[in-house]
Amino acid sequence: MARPPSHDDAEMLALRALGFLAAEPERLEPFLATTGLGPATLRAAAGDPGFLAAVLDHVGGSDSLLLEFAANAGVNPETVALARERLGGPPAGEHG
Repeated sequence: MARPPSHDDAEMLALRALGFLAAEPERLEPFLATTGLGPATLRAAAGDPGFLAAVLDHVGGSDSLLLEFAANAGVNPETVALARERLGGPPAGEHG
């Protein structure tokens, strides 16, 4: 089992995930549609831990996206879930 990341490490991973999404329009557009944000408001939102948790929720919501990001970031996919929990607690509907 992967070791839970520190809060700072979780934030850094979420920012890396945001950069990963932003690098390709076909990855970024569904995320923007889900959040209701536009490219102009994305930078300001990136400072909000709740938003960073939402970035990791989005990445973790698709197995293919999660595996692609984890490989790109050089981390275990489980680390992404642990970082998400560190930033905002378990996703809604999950207890643990």
